Amino acid sequence: MTHVYPALSPDIDTAPGRPPLLHAEPENAKPETGVASWAAEHRDALRAAVAEHGSLMVRGLGLTEPAAAGAVFRQLTDALMADREPFAPRRSYGGGVYSSSKWPPNQQMCMHHELSYSLEFPGLLLFACLEAPESGGATALADGPAVLQALPAELTERFAREGWLLTRTYNDEIGATVEEAFGTDERAAVERHCRAHAIEFAWQDDGSLRTRQHRAAVVRHPADGRRCWFNQIAFLNEWTMDPEVREYLVDVYGPDGLPFNTRHGNGDPLDEGVVRAINEVYEAHTLREPWRSGDLLLVDNIRTAHGREPFEGPREVLAALGDPVRLTDCAPAFEVRTV
Repeated sequence: MTHVYPALSPDIDTAPGRPPLLHAEPENAKPETGVASWAAEHRDALRAAVAEHGSLMVRGLGLTEPAAAGAVFRQLTDALMADREPFAPRRSYGGGVYSSSKWPPNQQMCMHHELSYSLEFPGLLLFACLEAPESGGATALADGPAVLQALPAELTERFAREGWLLTRTYNDEIGATVEEAFGTDERAAVERHCRAHAIEFAWQDDGSLRTRQHRAAVVRHPADGRRCWFNQIAFLNEWTMDPEVREYLVDVYGPDGLPFNTRHGNGDPLDEGVVRAINEVYEAHTLREPWRSGDLLLVDNIRTAHGREPFEGPREVLAALGDPVRLTDCAPAFEVRTV
């Protein structure tokens, strides 16, 4: 099936099993500004396609340098966010442009919605593939409303009612450090951030920081009101970890010292079967398209979950967090209070 949008030619291909794909014609771009001018000219049509489908891959732009990718990102979004509270470190290229999260290439990065554990998160994700891997490494996608509909009703009803808890332990050995997550290692500044963003915190005797935040698991999209499964319940849970990694971390740091873990909103631990069920529904709804060097991918972060598949060979994908949205704009089922 193809869809026609004003000023987009050829049409967008919506073949089953992969994200909508547009073959761009950047040779029409103005030479003095390159592909950024093409992005500016087609901005409204590109964003309309993302609003309809939840995502859009654009092929043929030849994005092989961070500066060009950043210029395109800034043409397609009203504002880029700084990355705060990341679960894994990134390299910053400046101006709101980052590397993809550092994650072992042989391990799956399961489906999640970026910064869904924060009070403010991106409405639009922008990715540019500067170098495609030899194999694997696709940024896989899944539709949040469809996942919500497919999950067992008793599970989604409880999460909609109670929300979910994210617990984190920050140290200098595993996961993101305090400075990488908060942009500073000054305790007073970290504590101010936590209080302003409804994050409970406690400094440990060894200098590490433990935090807990309560968030909504189901939200309404601010554009059309549709209910979306929007969280990182399965991805950041201990049962999604590689079993050997989990066993090692629990042995070294204890069950309460994992770099991240998730629970039911009332504090009950998650059963392994619940986490498996969520990941299985994600897999059943996954769209994937192998990266090619130069590709651009736009993702509606509230509607569409994303992940990263294992890969071999060098892989360089840049990311930007666009169009910030506050949780209060998404009609959560309960009020999140600052601490």
